[in-house]
Amino acid sequence: MSLQYVGLSEINGPLVVLDNVENASFDEMVEIALKDGRTRMGRIVEIEGKRCVIQVFEGTNTLSLTNTKTRLLGHPMEMPLSKEILGRTFNGAGVPIDGLGSVFAEKRADINGQPLNPVSRVYPRNYINTGISSIDCLMTLIRGQKLPIFSGSGLPHNQLAVQIVKQAKVADDEGKGFGVVFAAMGVTNDVADYFKRSFEEAGVMERVVMFINLSNDPIIERILTPRCALTAAEYLAYEHDMHILVINTDITSYCEALREFSSSKGEIPGRKGYPGYLYSDLASLYERAGIIKGAKGSVTQIPILTMPNDDITHPVPDLTGYITEGQISLDRNLTAMGIYPPVGVLPSLSRLMKDGIGEGYTRADHSAVSNQLFACYAKVQDARSLASVIGEDELSDADKQYMQFGKLFEQHFINQGFDENRSIDETLDLGWSLLSVLPKNELDRVDDAVLDQFYDHEAAVKRFDLKEETIIKELANQGA
Repeated sequence: MSLQYVGLSEINGPLVVLDNVENASFDEMVEIALKDGRTRMGRIVEIEGKRCVIQVFEGTNTLSLTNTKTRLLGHPMEMPLSKEILGRTFNGAGVPIDGLGSVFAEKRADINGQPLNPVSRVYPRNYINTGISSIDCLMTLIRGQKLPIFSGSGLPHNQLAVQIVKQAKVADDEGKGFGVVFAAMGVTNDVADYFKRSFEEAGVMERVVMFINLSNDPIIERILTPRCALTAAEYLAYEHDMHILVINTDITSYCEALREFSSSKGEIPGRKGYPGYLYSDLASLYERAGIIKGAKGSVTQIPILTMPNDDITHPVPDLTGYITEGQISLDRNLTAMGIYPPVGVLPSLSRLMKDGIGEGYTRADHSAVSNQLFACYAKVQDARSLASVIGEDELSDADKQYMQFGKLFEQHFINQGFDENRSIDETLDLGWSLLSVLPKNELDRVDDAVLDQFYDHEAAVKRFDLKEETIIKELANQGA
């Protein structure tokens, strides 16, 4: 028997309060009927005895305290799922908005996911090829990993997200399916149109599931968006054996919606007004990435977040860094230099990278070239810092050499076109060409056998047209 409650006790922002409710459950869905016959959906977010606080998805405008009828549905929010969700576009609550009708569901799944026994997790191995040299070589994305992108206002994180969707693929010969679940939260109409148009023009829409929450949509829908996206990803990965890459942008918009919702409930705020449970809430999203024992598919996450005022100590990037396995940081200075993608190499890392690269995955020399590029670029920053004090003309020959390497590294390795898709072999060969510009004795992070195999100074000088750089020639001769 389904009971219907007439009237509301209180309306506060996106929340309504209902008294004298029997047998209610936390997160239970409710149907709210307006006096004009329309219905809205909501869910129970707080229970105190027989008093329930209900979150209304479509907002509380035109709701009446006396004529509104509320019915409890007896189940949490569920999303209809089938293989046909590939190529479809949904709003933040999982409702199709592409004009192709409803999804013919094979099953319905709770958007909060299922509890996952940590013992059943499989350690992530192998990698996802994004076609972007700085990511593939220096902070490799491993299947089953959660690797966020730390961006800032005005930086090209949207373009980078589109490029990753266009180019990403798994590198194996087993013919496993690869798909992308793309969730945009709090974006403007023109940004949403940009995402849709870019995927359609690139011809990848048939392997993409899109969830779009616009900035003028209710904040409650924004809180649901990443959960709906991850539910779709888990279904495709664990029931259809696909490797799914989930891209959530922008997590900061999600957290701001959570802050607004928490304030409406009257909860005690934490740092910068965010709720005290922000860490556990973000963990409930990020920890849904991974590989489960016995499953052939995987769920990999790239959450994108914009740091207010480029402040990495802000609660959102700070807590995200605790939960995830590394980060990709975008650099505003590189953007000002016209370099795309502006990946800041030194503050970026992938903590699982070491176990998913090398022989059998990418190439045997991957770890060596990556370590050496990091070390050399760190010396570039030291040389630039010194040059800012004493002037570039007063630098030693070795420091001038590193300055030259830094310019080449940024212009040829980090910088690549929006439509340029580099294979892992092309990326590693380019890395060796850049390292070969330096004297051989400066490359101290590489075994001699590997160095003898890949070091070729003459080819590097020819490739980068450095024949007139006398300092490079002299130092190369000294190194030899």
